[in-house]
Formats: sequence, structure tokens, C-alpha cells
Amino acid sequence: MADGQTETPPPGRRERKKRELRNHISGVATRLFLERGFEGVTVAEIAETADVSTMTVFNHFPRKENLFLDRGPEITELLTAAVRDREQDEPPLAALRRMSLRLIDERHPLSGLVDGMGRFLQVVLDSPALSSRWREMNEEATTALAETLALVAGRPPYDPETRYTAATVQTIRDTLFREAARRTSAGETAEAVHGDLRALADRLFDALERGVGAG
Repeated sequence: MADGQTETPPPGRRERKKRELRNHISGVATRLFLERGFEGVTVAEIAETADVSTMTVFNHFPRKENLFLDRGPEITELLTAAVRDREQDEPPLAALRRMSLRLIDERHPLSGLVDGMGRFLQVVLDSPALSSRWREMNEEATTALAETLALVAGRPPYDPETRYTAATVQTIRDTLFREAARRTSAGETAEAVHGDLRALADRLFDALERGVGAG
């Protein structure tokens, strides 16, 4: 600028740069964890490889586990948004089924239909810290979904039936993810697994709807 001041980037640009840096750090961390295991890599090594300070890493990821499991908030948002943003006449379970099938069709990483996802899952299973955080994230997503289902049904936040439904939906999601990861890690292509995974999703949601009702 003419007066020598530094121009402040617009909010959209700042957020984009922040997201790009976060993705860069997470990408570097993921590569190192896949190569050497979660416990075999320190945050300081991640910072050095990513060419940032250790403080910068912690500013974006308060916990080391979140560097590898960085999609936890996305899981929660996808589940709750499917119920919250559905058409008024669409039953919540139908919306959750539709969201799950969309992730499969898109080969979204959260569907498990991505090359290397089997190795990713193995790193989680091999690490007590990551396995614990994985369970915590599943519990957080289940609780958020249960509260959203209760809200749209006009029930108390801790209604046991909506809690059961949310927990079962989360179990379906986890089952689909693990099946996709298992088969792709065994050498099958995502395209070959896609149809079977979609059919499995339908069967699992059919069983849930028979048990609790479409609503």
C-alpha cells in the first residue's frame, strides 16, 4: 500500500491459507505415521518435516492423535447435517442412508473406499493412543447425532431410543468403513468393492428401519 502498511487479506483468503497449512501439516504427519507408526514419530519431527514450528502444529492440532484422525469433526457434521438439513417430509433414517450411500458413491475417505485405507486403519489399531481417540470420536459423533435426532423428534436430549438409533447408525458407518478398508487392502479395487458396499449399506439400514421404524 502507498502508506507502507501491509494489506490485511480478506477473511476468505485467511481461512483458505489456514486450511491449506492445516492440510499440509496433517499430510506430512500422516505420511510419517504410515511409514514409522504413530508412536515412532514425534511432533517435533512432524514440525521440522513440514517446515513449521512445533507451536504452529499445536495451534492447529491440540492433540497429536488429531494429526492422523483429523476428520473427526467432519464425521459429526455429516451425520448431524443429514438429519438437520433434510427435506421436512424425509424421515431421518432415510436421510442418513442417503448420506451414507453418497459417501460410497463419491469414494469419500470416510467411506473407506480409498487406496491405502487398510494401512491407515492398521496404524490406528496398532496404536493404543489412536484407538482410544478413535473410540472417543465415535462417541462424540454418536452423542451429537442422538441429540439431533431427539431434537427433530421433540424428545429429551438423552432419550434412550434416539441414543440407540444413533449408536446403531454409527455402528453401520464403522462396519462399512472397515469392510471397504479390508477389501481394498487385500488388493481389490474401489470400483470392484463399490457395488457390494452399497448393497451392504442398504441391508444394514433396512434392518435398522425394521427395528426402530423409518422415523
